[in-house]
Amino acid sequence: MQNSRWRAAAPAAVVLASALALSSCSGGTTDTVPEEPVSGGTLVYASGDAEPTCLDPHVGGNYPQALVASQFLETLYTKDQDGQIVPWLASGADVSDDGTTVTLHLREGISFSDGTAFDAAAVKANIEHVLDPETGSSTGYLAMQKVESMEVIDPATLELGLSAPDAALFESFTQTWNAMMSPAGLERSQEENCAAPIGTGPFVVEDWARQESVSLTRNDDYTVPNPEATADPSHTGPAYLEGIEWRFIPESATRYSALQSGTVDMIDNAQPDSIASAEQSDAIEHLDAPRPGASNRIELNSSKAPFDDARVREAFVRSVDVDAAVDSLFFGTAERSYSPLSSVEPMGYSDESLFGYDPDEAARLLDEAGWTERDAAGYRVKDGERLSVHLPISTNQSVPAEQSLFEQLQATAKESGIEVTTELLDLGSWYGALGEHEYDLVSAPYTKVGPDVLRILFHSDSTEPAPSGYFANHAMVRDEGIDAALEDASSADDEAERASLYADVQAEVLEGYYLLPLYDQQNHFLHSTSLRGIGETTAVATPTFHNAWLAD
Repeated sequence: MQNSRWRAAAPAAVVLASALALSSCSGGTTDTVPEEPVSGGTLVYASGDAEPTCLDPHVGGNYPQALVASQFLETLYTKDQDGQIVPWLASGADVSDDGTTVTLHLREGISFSDGTAFDAAAVKANIEHVLDPETGSSTGYLAMQKVESMEVIDPATLELGLSAPDAALFESFTQTWNAMMSPAGLERSQEENCAAPIGTGPFVVEDWARQESVSLTRNDDYTVPNPEATADPSHTGPAYLEGIEWRFIPESATRYSALQSGTVDMIDNAQPDSIASAEQSDAIEHLDAPRPGASNRIELNSSKAPFDDARVREAFVRSVDVDAAVDSLFFGTAERSYSPLSSVEPMGYSDESLFGYDPDEAARLLDEAGWTERDAAGYRVKDGERLSVHLPISTNQSVPAEQSLFEQLQATAKESGIEVTTELLDLGSWYGALGEHEYDLVSAPYTKVGPDVLRILFHSDSTEPAPSGYFANHAMVRDEGIDAALEDASSADDEAERASLYADVQAEVLEGYYLLPLYDQQNHFLHSTSLRGIGETTAVATPTFHNAWLAD
């Protein structure tokens, strides 16, 4: 067995503030107050994302779970401030020459908050839990599918047998959806574990008042697994904060008002107008932490009419004026994307030339596709059928500015004779609509560390649901060449080869007009200037609060 690059004793558990677009929205920054961190106080955090139905991120696997679970669960690996994948609860790994055997080495002396030891048996139990169909995982399951067998060598060593080499395995280990929980906790019923997962992190779930808040208390026995990796290497013990009150406030204006009044200390899903307003305040700061994985995009369902015709897909893309909508609605907080991948992914491929607003070209393509007539309302018609496409919208995942953007795209598409019907749905109903294929267009964010997210989004296998019932290939791309390239990239141990294959895949899906890229998944946080030590995030760009503290 050879030593892999993952064996290096690397620094990092978090992406530090220097690696983020962390900006002060005030004239007076925290730098003007040379105070030492103080212990005590409860951070009040207001989330606009959907309240999780389960606090165990193995179950399902969406971003709202990752936001709150990152406070009490930790992962085997993470990213450092340079974007490199490095060990956290693990201390390193060896990979066999053929890439199918991975030997994980684990840090010793770490315990879950219930006193259970973190060891190889615990890691094995967690991976088994993710892969168990009864768990109902999607994000974690799809990331760990190549793990075929596991053997506990000793308490600090776990050997994984893979069905094929997996270049994305260590990226997957950084994700909260594969975080470590106490095996004693996992032995409880799913209902019990959903209510209060047990982790190794700096906070512990004390109570969950559904539809209101989750109460987290400080883990007084917490020790940082890798102190040199943190923003403050001297702070190795428990968090400064006594606790976190994690409130659910879905209405964006209400969240921002609560921040302005001092009722809450930090909010997520900040609206562009709120961010612009905060720039005029000396009491609020802004943390912009773009998510890894996919860009925010509209996917076109190619499995049924009218988007089974590539000409109609391209015509729709040419008929909508995305740039004008982004400029008018986002106040400079979002930069237009022309890639399937987030701007934080180094292997992203972009082609702006494919996405220019061109109603004349849209008209030519629609004529060519046989949509030559118009009805009394001005919409294109063929064989007596109106050219109408349906866009269900998750009100939990699309902020009001994005919903307004969809309305503007609806208006410009109408000028070209394409009817776009929209439907506002809560998260559960939206998942249901997707599961029943009741959509022609959909904006479905997908966060995964690394370019392997392309496999999740565009491989033919992903047109079938994971155990949770969720499938991620909403464009319904079924292409043998794309499948082969994704499989080769997933197994490649040469970064240049991997990048080339992923570039080819991205070019294929862009040129096939299976999607319309919009911008990075919007991940804006606003917080009061009295909340210090903010800027650290996990590999999936969720904020962490071990070093956070409240100034008087």
